[in-house]
Amino acid sequence: MTERSLIFPAAEYRTRVQNLQTRMAQDGLDALLLTTPADVFYVTGFLTRFWESPARPWFIILPAEGDPVAVIPAIGADLMGRTWLQDIITWDAPHPEDDGVSLLAQTLCDLTAVDARIGVPMGLETHLRMPLSDYARLSSRIAPRRFADGTATVQRVREIKSAAEVVKIQEICAIAGRAYDRVPEFAHVGRPLDAVFRDFQIALLQEGADWISYVAGGAGPDGYGDVISPAPPTPLAAGDVLMLDTGAVRDGYFCDFDRNYAVGRASDAARRVQDALWHTTEDVLTRLHPGMLACDVHALFAQGLTAQGVTPGGGRLGHGLGITLTEWPSFTPLDTTPLQAGMVLTLEPGAQVSDGTYIVHEENIHLTDAGAVLLSPRAPRTLPEI
Repeated sequence: MTERSLIFPAAEYRTRVQNLQTRMAQDGLDALLLTTPADVFYVTGFLTRFWESPARPWFIILPAEGDPVAVIPAIGADLMGRTWLQDIITWDAPHPEDDGVSLLAQTLCDLTAVDARIGVPMGLETHLRMPLSDYARLSSRIAPRRFADGTATVQRVREIKSAAEVVKIQEICAIAGRAYDRVPEFAHVGRPLDAVFRDFQIALLQEGADWISYVAGGAGPDGYGDVISPAPPTPLAAGDVLMLDTGAVRDGYFCDFDRNYAVGRASDAARRVQDALWHTTEDVLTRLHPGMLACDVHALFAQGLTAQGVTPGGGRLGHGLGITLTEWPSFTPLDTTPLQAGMVLTLEPGAQVSDGTYIVHEENIHLTDAGAVLLSPRAPRTLPEI
């Protein structure tokens, strides 16, 4: 009889748990307490949009040995019961006086020795999804057990993607690629930018995305200066460069890549920057390998774009990708994270067209022992004209 499980077979989650427990032993942790949607999903397959409601906390305890234990609101019992987890403890939530704190404290005490160090992710790109007052109460109730930083424990395991994870990311990249191919159907001179954004999201859903957590972009003469604001109703004009960027989701996994389009004929300036971005990305794709540092990739892009005669954009030039839209590391001059085979990464160079105007070029890749393998359909060498 097949063991029940969601998204992946139970064996996938058992391997993840074993990897986490191996790292826990190395880091001197006796348990992990996980509270965020991504971390809970990673070890259980519990996938829901109900996380949008901040009214209830959710907890997964991973002991040093054995399977995880879920301590969750009763409303999630049915869905969690369809994952591979066997040990599910619930309470009626929200509870104004004791929203799972006593139950969680007792479970932690039952699973660990009195001198246990319990890991909680506390560093960059983490957050605690429970009230700070409850965290303080929990800390007091489990004493002399104590919480310790579990950031590296979780991140060093999650950053290496299994073959099954890579397939999921490749699937959502293909879905987004098909939606990008349809942009000329609804983007043209006179079309309001906010309408283009809405139609793009519709296309993503029609092509097979489960939901669209992130759509961004911009449009303007030869390029754009802002790619995070909501789309205004400004009509597209001849000479604009339109950029759309998406973090669409399939089975809990994200893509994150953009595409650029010239509205009408592309200017010589936009063509020059597009050409520099495309060729520099090609060069980095051939040179990327495990053992490099994240800052090395930033240097490759900055030096390559400069050699192409354009000014590199500021900020990071890529990042990790997986069950959140962006993951560690960041391709900046300050990030010394070693790159390893199994990582899924974005390459995201940008370059200046004119003062305050840029074009950004992004791809998704899987880093293997043999180098980079594209997961996103490669962007065209020249700007498509619509």
